[in-house]
Amino acid sequence: MGEVYEKVKEFKKKYPGTVTWWRLKKHSEVVEKHMNPGEKILYAFAGQKNACFYDLWSTSVVVLSNKRILIGRKRMLWGYMFTTITPDMFNDLEVYQGIIWGTITIDTVKEEVVLTNLSKRSLPEIETAITEFMMEEKKKYGSHEEHCKKNKKSYDEYVKEMPYKKYDDVE
Repeated sequence: MGEVYEKVKEFKKKYPGTVTWWRLKKHSEVVEKHMNPGEKILYAFAGQKNACFYDLWSTSVVVLSNKRILIGRKRMLWGYMFTTITPDMFNDLEVYQGIIWGTITIDTVKEEVVLTNLSKRSLPEIETAITEFMMEEKKKYGSHEEHCKKNKKSYDEYVKEMPYKKYDDVE
């Protein structure tokens, strides 16, 4: 059995209230298939990747590696779905605790990833694991202001060098 599956089983034993009934091994295999050489698993859990608490058929495995977040789900007959979130694409994380379960919403530059039907007790642990890692990794990227100071350029000069056009420049 793979390392991802073992970590997910640990999470399930620790937080049995999370709704993840089936195919965890297959979902874990999807994530393992996409892990790059040198990537290490820091944290893994399972939940429903959807915005509806009553949709119980979209179980996904979520892995926090030392480089990114990986989310995998094996489809029933053929194919799979895989999402990756790198630290530069991460905006923020929202936690919602309901009466029975909780929800984690990961906001990225392109989309929102909603993970539902998580045990209420697991929410602080998941939030801490993701935000601590992302904040540490984002420090490595630096800000636009730091880049400008290092290269002794104004922000306007920095923007002009970007490969895209500003909206003002569009004819």
